[in-house]
Amino acid sequence: MSESFKVCFCCSRNFKEKTRQPPVSIKRLFEAYSRNGKMSSEELLRFVSEVQGERHAGLDYAQDIFHSVKHHNVFHHHGLFDLNAFYRYLFSDPNSPLPLPGLVHHDMKAPLAHYFVYTGHTSYLTGNQVNSRSSVEPIVQALRKGVKVIELDLWPNPSGNAAEVRHGGTLTSHEDLQKCLSAIKDNAFHVSDYPVMITLEDHLPPKLQGQVAKMLTKTFREMLFRCGSESRKHFPSPEELRKKILISTKPPKEYLESQTVQPTRTTPMVKETSWSRPASSNNMAWRAENKILEELESEAVGYRDLIAIHAANCKNPLKDCLSDDPEKPLRISMDEQWLETMVRTRGTDVVRFTQRNLVRIYPKGTRVDSSNYDPLVGWTHGAQLVAFNMQGHGKQLWIMQGMFRANGGCGYVKKPRILLEHTLFDPCKRFPIKTTLKVKIYTGEGWELDFPQTHFDQYSPPDFFVKIGIEGVPRDTVSYRTETAVDQWFPIWTNDEFLFQLSVPELALLWFKVQDYDNDTQNDFAGQTCLPLSELKSGVRAVRLHDRAGRAYKNTRLLVGFAFDPPYMFR
Repeated sequence: MSESFKVCFCCSRNFKEKTRQPPVSIKRLFEAYSRNGKMSSEELLRFVSEVQGERHAGLDYAQDIFHSVKHHNVFHHHGLFDLNAFYRYLFSDPNSPLPLPGLVHHDMKAPLAHYFVYTGHTSYLTGNQVNSRSSVEPIVQALRKGVKVIELDLWPNPSGNAAEVRHGGTLTSHEDLQKCLSAIKDNAFHVSDYPVMITLEDHLPPKLQGQVAKMLTKTFREMLFRCGSESRKHFPSPEELRKKILISTKPPKEYLESQTVQPTRTTPMVKETSWSRPASSNNMAWRAENKILEELESEAVGYRDLIAIHAANCKNPLKDCLSDDPEKPLRISMDEQWLETMVRTRGTDVVRFTQRNLVRIYPKGTRVDSSNYDPLVGWTHGAQLVAFNMQGHGKQLWIMQGMFRANGGCGYVKKPRILLEHTLFDPCKRFPIKTTLKVKIYTGEGWELDFPQTHFDQYSPPDFFVKIGIEGVPRDTVSYRTETAVDQWFPIWTNDEFLFQLSVPELALLWFKVQDYDNDTQNDFAGQTCLPLSELKSGVRAVRLHDRAGRAYKNTRLLVGFAFDPPYMFR
C-alpha cells in the first residue's frame, strides 16, 4: 500500500506506507522472554519483574495485563501473547513511566512548608497581562488541572462601594468577586481533597475589606480554615487541612492613619472625665469620630481573623526578608529578579527560611505576554509557591506541569529530604555524581491519528526527531537530540541512547520535545512532556505526549527505555 500527497491538480507524490512494526531491539526483547513466538503469563511476569522493575508484581498483575490488550484484537486464543500483543501492551496506558494519576503516595502529614504547591499567578486572566479579558474560566481550568493556589487581585470598583477582581494599572477587564469565589468553591477539590489557598493581593480600604470578609464567610462557610487564637510554630499539614480553603494576604493595620478621621485644628479638644463631658456643640462630632474609628477597627479585625497565612512583601534590606520568627511562620513574596539577587549571596539562608516559612515567587512585571521563568531557581532553594501564568505556553510551563504529575497529580509534592536537613543544601555547590540515567528512545506512534495528513508536510510524511534533556541543579542540566527519521509516521530510532549523569536526582526532571524537521522553515511542534525523576519507573515505557498547553494527545506516544545505574533510592 502507498500514501499519496497531492502536489498540484494533476500530480501527486506516492510513498510506500510503513506499517506499525516493532523495532528490532523490541523483537529481541520479546524473543528473550518467550518460547516459539508465544509469551505465557509466567514469562510476562518474569519480564515485568526483571526488565520493568515491578519486583512486587504477582501472577494476577500479569493476568491484568493480558486482559488490558483484549480490545486491540491481538489476544491469542490460547491465552498467550504473540509479538503484536506484547507490542500493544508496551504502548498501553498501564505501562506508564509514572505511577497512575490519583495515587497519592507521599507523606501528607508534614507541615505545609515541607511541600511544593501547584501555584497560579493572576489566575483570572485569559491572556496577556495588559489588555486581556478577566474571567472565572481560567480559575476553573486551573483547579481542574490540580492547581492549589489561586491569586485574586482586589480593587475598589469605580463607585468605591464594592470590591472587584482586576489587574490594577492595566487595560484588562474586571470580574465579579463573588463569581470567582463561587468558582473556587465548586472546583477546589475536583482533583484532590488537599487544601486550596487563595492569595489576595489586597488594595482595599477597611470598609471593603469587611465586605470581602463577609463574602468569604458566606461562600465557604465551614470550608474556611481559621487559625483562631492558638499559636503555632509550624503550619498545619495538608492532611489536617483536607477540604479546607486557606486565605493568605497581608494583615490590615488596625489603625490606618490615612483612613481615620483626624480632629481639625478648629475643634477644641476637651478631656472627658467622670465629671466632665464634651461640650454639647462638639458632642456629636466626637461621637461620630469614635464611631467611625470603631467601625474601621471592627472591619479590620473581622478581615484579619480570616487570614490563615499571614503574608509580607520582601523589601530592602535583604537581611530583613529572611528573619524567622520562631513562634509564628509566615509567607513572603518576591519576584523572580529578587530571588535571583538573593540566591547569589544568601542561597542557604533561603533554604533555611523555607524549612518553616512559605516563599512565593512571581513573574517579573515585564512579562506582559504572560510568559514564565525558570522554576528550578525557586524549587532548588526550597520555595514552595512558584507562581506561574497558567494561561501561557512554553518549556517553563511544561516543566511546571511535569513537576506536579508527581504524587498522583494531587497538587502537593513533598520536598526532598536534602531541602529539610539541618545541614543546609546549596544548589550552586558541585556534588558528586550519584547515579546515571540511561534513556533509549525506540519509536513512536499516534501522530497519524491525532493530526491531519498534511499537518506537518504538504507533500510528504513527517520527518520526526526528539529533543531530550534534564532540568535540575546547574551541574545536571543538559540536553541532546535524536537523529531525524525521514518520511515516517512511525519513526524508529536505532542508535539513540543518552546518558545523564546526576548529582542531585531528587530535584531533576526529564523533558521530551518532538518536532518535524523542515529545511527552509521553522520546525513543526509534534508533542512534548516532562517527567519528575523521583517517580520515574525503569524499563520500557509508553511516554504519552501533550500539546503546547499541556493537554494529553489521545494516541501519540513515544516508546522509551529507562534505567538508573546504579539504582537510586529517592527520598
